[in-house]
Amino acid sequence: MHPLDTLPPATLISHFKQTGTGLAQEPSGVVEFELKRSGMLIVISAPSGGGKSTILRELMARDSSLSYAVSATTRKARETERQGQDYYFMTVPEFERQIENDGFYEYAKVHGNYYGTLRTEVDSKLGMGRDVVLDLDVRGSQSIKRMRPDAVTIFILPPSMATLAKRLRARGLDNEEAIRLRLENARTEILESPRYDYVIVNRKLDQTIERMRTIIEAERHRPFRLTLMDALGKILMEPAAAAEESQETAKAGV
Repeated sequence: MHPLDTLPPATLISHFKQTGTGLAQEPSGVVEFELKRSGMLIVISAPSGGGKSTILRELMARDSSLSYAVSATTRKARETERQGQDYYFMTVPEFERQIENDGFYEYAKVHGNYYGTLRTEVDSKLGMGRDVVLDLDVRGSQSIKRMRPDAVTIFILPPSMATLAKRLRARGLDNEEAIRLRLENARTEILESPRYDYVIVNRKLDQTIERMRTIIEAERHRPFRLTLMDALGKILMEPAAAAEESQETAKAGV
């Protein structure tokens, strides 16, 4: 639960008044709701080999309002990977300079390489009102959630550990020792999945993507994400004002 969810309506109204106007007034004087929203941060995690890359690619293709935040890493680029598209590939000294300058929302050393989420990459997109998707491990997700309680975290589970092992071997990227290490890490990560806001089992790609889209669309309509309301107080007072006017009219008639 987000902290704003626990606030009483009057306090929420005060919060919304401070964050921007969310109502439009027609020439006739009728005030209509105009829902506006700030950018939303979405964190997706899955064990290595869990199908996360494929899911993210399809999710982004089906929802044009999502922006992917490219992570930085010190590992070597694979043949099919491109700088600035798959990762920002950095040298260790470059990465460590960013650490010293507080340039990351989170970073960690995984399988001997640094990985991190650049603040500039996220903040620039959120500032434009875009919904930003992050592909992070468990530790990174927890770090983001501490700094951004409004972030939406989703964990993707494999159907089974046997299926995960089969997928890892089918990729042909690792030897058996590396696969064993990845499976051990996967067990540890899966135990942390109850800490996430949502958990989805990836049995069928289309089904998984549609469930994620449902979650994201619902989260877009959470009250604390909406900058409704300079004039909300006016709308809430309209029934009372109308009643007073009716009473005055009745007195004049008498």
